[in-house]
Amino acid sequence: MFTTYNVKNNKMRSVQQIVSAKRVNMGGILLDQPLPYGEIQQIDPFLLVHHWDDKIEAGQNQRNLGVGPHPHRGFAPVTLLFKGGVHHQDSRGNNSKVSAGGVQWMHSGMGIVHSERPLKEIAENGGDFELIQFWVNTPAQFKMEEPFYTPLQQNEIPVIISTDGLVKQNIIAGKLHDKESKIKTYTKMLILTLEIEKAGEVEIPVPSSFNMFIYQLDGKLLINNTKETKAKDLSWFKNDGDSIIIKGIEKTRAILLAGEPVNEAVSSYGPFVMNTHTEILEAMRDYEMGEMGVLIEKFD
Repeated sequence: MFTTYNVKNNKMRSVQQIVSAKRVNMGGILLDQPLPYGEIQQIDPFLLVHHWDDKIEAGQNQRNLGVGPHPHRGFAPVTLLFKGGVHHQDSRGNNSKVSAGGVQWMHSGMGIVHSERPLKEIAENGGDFELIQFWVNTPAQFKMEEPFYTPLQQNEIPVIISTDGLVKQNIIAGKLHDKESKIKTYTKMLILTLEIEKAGEVEIPVPSSFNMFIYQLDGKLLINNTKETKAKDLSWFKNDGDSIIIKGIEKTRAILLAGEPVNEAVSSYGPFVMNTHTEILEAMRDYEMGEMGVLIEKFD
């Protein structure tokens, strides 16, 4: 069912900086935000990481939870589900539900309006709810393409198990060894979710041209046999090698985000990411004029 690998003799990428996520309030939702953080405004092509971990109280109405209709243009907001599930609706007619272990990849392109809410059964019955949303910048030449939305359930995501059998690598985007994700991206990247048992160890090859970081949802890791990191830490790597080694000091869940930088000017305002301030003003105007579509949510 799974393929195991043991990669050796690559040059290790050293850790450039480790930061701990800060707590932020986004429209009444408390989140952990490791990126942007202080002077680190982006790790090109990645613009933002939000970690939402909560317990939903029972007896609520789905339409009052999560994030209601809002627009995006010029980048890909990506949602990784760890606990519970999300109901996505958008102005392009997509209406889907993704459960724990799945992913929602949405290229907002020229403009789209969407909502993301905890599933109806979680709203009514309560339960654990955890996700990470990160934003991936899109090169200028593709920013105004038609939007698309790709949902994948857990069983649609390629998996690689480490040689010791203690590290599970779920390939969200890109290619690792002989397995490749179905997700379409506009730049080369490798995005993994990692499930690491205590003492589990794996070497992961990542091209030195890719900017790269790891964010830990929980647990403790030993990186390259030198750096210990903890829950809510973001470890940003230098571009001085083509591999990393991670070992679980404790049972740990983490994400690895790596990608070729876009290397373009970024102008952003709220839900829009473009290259110039003029393009931001155009996005605001187009949204107000309804050119990104209209979303009227439907609930069961």
